[in-house]
Amino acid sequence: MKHIVLMEKDGDREVVITNNQGSIIFSSEGNIAKYLPQVKELDLQADKVLVSDWEDSPYIISAHPYHVDSQHSGFVIMFQSTKSIEQLVGKLNMHFGLAGVTSVVALFIIYAVLSKFLTRPLIRMKEATEKLSKGDFDVSLPFIGKDELGELSVSIQKLANDLQRLKKERNEFLASIAHELSTPLTYLIGYSKVAMRQGLDEKEREHYLKIIEEESNRMKDLVKNLLDLAKMDENTFTVSKEYFWARPFLEDVYKLVRPSFDLKELKLNLICKEDFEIYADSLRLEQVVLNLLDNALKYSNKNTTVTLEARREGERTAISITDVGIGIPFEEIEFIFEKLYRVEKSRSRSFGGSGIGLAVVKELVDAHNGSIEVESTLGQGSTFIVKV
Repeated sequence: MKHIVLMEKDGDREVVITNNQGSIIFSSEGNIAKYLPQVKELDLQADKVLVSDWEDSPYIISAHPYHVDSQHSGFVIMFQSTKSIEQLVGKLNMHFGLAGVTSVVALFIIYAVLSKFLTRPLIRMKEATEKLSKGDFDVSLPFIGKDELGELSVSIQKLANDLQRLKKERNEFLASIAHELSTPLTYLIGYSKVAMRQGLDEKEREHYLKIIEEESNRMKDLVKNLLDLAKMDENTFTVSKEYFWARPFLEDVYKLVRPSFDLKELKLNLICKEDFEIYADSLRLEQVVLNLLDNALKYSNKNTTVTLEARREGERTAISITDVGIGIPFEEIEFIFEKLYRVEKSRSRSFGGSGIGLAVVKELVDAHNGSIEVESTLGQGSTFIVKV
């Protein structure tokens, strides 16, 4: 017992040895007994922690029974100082505090990074959409990746570019319409005043009246084509397909346009080797053929031949119009179906082109789920092939 007391003396632990009545036999420190709780009622067969509250007590106290014989038994009472535990807890609290501060700083940095890479692009996209809603289509968004935000940014940029292009096309459209309408109106007003002069020779008056008639027809065709385009943009026109015979259909078209070709000293050939049924909207298809024939009439040279041919290609009908005219430059073929696009504007004007007829043709062919192809050589002529 003395040896045990000696070993525990002057350390973080103290020891008290009692008999089975709770009286102190040995103690490693004299004042330690005041912390000793009652041990008389303790079970001599089991170890037990007497004091475990390390926060309010200077020691954690445990009792360990010993038994040598009937006269030598009692308890070894161990006192473990709580200072080391308090120091450990203090260090842990300090570490947890540092970890908390570090976490806050890390979260702030993460927030700043996310704000830069997520919030700022969203704010820029919001500002871009507000500009678009006000009619300002000059928007530039940076590429921010291939994720959802990047796709959204690309979509907004594409929308802005499309709206910018549409705005430009609208302005060009209005300018072209104003130009196309002002020219015949100028002729009409000018030649009307000349034709109304007193004492004018009848032959001259007839000449001026003929010019007025030509310009009136030009304006009528222009307005008609514009109305067709407006209807197509609004999807107000319909295509009602039905079966009808090819040869009677083409003969009617031929009879309708032949006087115009004769007047310009052009020969119009109709080729339809066999009669077959066409599945299309006859009125809309007639409009397509008439527009293409009118195009050939405008751009063909005198004493040449224009050929209208129809044939069966599998389940589809192919109608081709071939002229020996001025032709189309290769680099401009892909643009000729755009609204108000004209090949060599000055020359097109001299031939009477407005850049609308082929746009109408393309829309009508697309409405039939068909296709139109162009083969042309500059100075040698063109062939338009419609398949429905």
